[in-house]
Amino acid sequence: MKVFVQIPCLNEEETLPLVLASIPREIPGVDSVEILVIDDGSSDRTVEIAKQFGVTHFVRHARNMGLARSFRDGVDYALKHGADIIVNTDGDNQYPQDRIGDLVQPILRGEADIVIADRQTATIEHFSPFKKFMQKVGSGVVNYAADTQLPDAASGFRAYSRQSMYRLNIVTQFSYCMETIIQAGNKRLRIASIPVKTNAKTRESRLFKNIWQHMAQSGGAIVRSYLMFKPHVIFTVLGLFLLAIGLVPFVRFSIFFIQGTEGGHVQSLVFGTAFLVGSLLSFALGVISELLRTNRILLEEQLERLKELQYRQ
Repeated sequence: MKVFVQIPCLNEEETLPLVLASIPREIPGVDSVEILVIDDGSSDRTVEIAKQFGVTHFVRHARNMGLARSFRDGVDYALKHGADIIVNTDGDNQYPQDRIGDLVQPILRGEADIVIADRQTATIEHFSPFKKFMQKVGSGVVNYAADTQLPDAASGFRAYSRQSMYRLNIVTQFSYCMETIIQAGNKRLRIASIPVKTNAKTRESRLFKNIWQHMAQSGGAIVRSYLMFKPHVIFTVLGLFLLAIGLVPFVRFSIFFIQGTEGGHVQSLVFGTAFLVGSLLSFALGVISELLRTNRILLEEQLERLKELQYRQ
């Protein structure tokens, strides 16, 4: 049983030593713990620091590619080198790496495919009340889309089994956190959560400039992921909404017609027809999206088998 701990880094020479020093080298039930540093275009001594701590596994980007790409490339490297479990932590030392052993235990016991650390955001001192509220709202939206009950969907401190990574496909360019949960939930993977206490804040997040950008990017990722698995819900609701609005002018026209009002209010028919056409198009798009979803499922099943062949030891 081999565990790979991957650390996406962008100019983390100051905090990386804290991360590397706190990663356990031995875990009960695990034969070996390997550390993988993903250098996402760092211009400082991040790689040199990692080598000083004995790290031998690296993925290097010539320029900054973003967190999602770093995660995906790290997973690819880990699977090629025989990882049975992949743990993701951050280079800024916000997560308690000494809890990695606890993080992987549900997978080792066969109780979960994915384990996500609950940062207990309501207790984090440097989070503003608004940020705490939005973290709760965001987790609620993700849980609705994924049919899960996770307290902290945005946490990046996670453990994935080898088989789960065969089934998950990262397509977003922003952050993999929301997308993988929605995919895993809809693919009926088992997701567990353990509470952890985060370390003291070391720097501001480099993933986004402000909370509004984070909300916009995360919201877009959630909507795209939701559309991948439940497009009929979106288009059916939209179609029914447009149908209801379109029927109102027809009812209005009928009332005036029965009353014999002069002019006939033909504009009501034009207005209602436009909305009814929109409703019809929504239902048609719903049917098309369902056909595309079926095709995507078949393609993902083929991709899963290809991954098993590609990473076979």
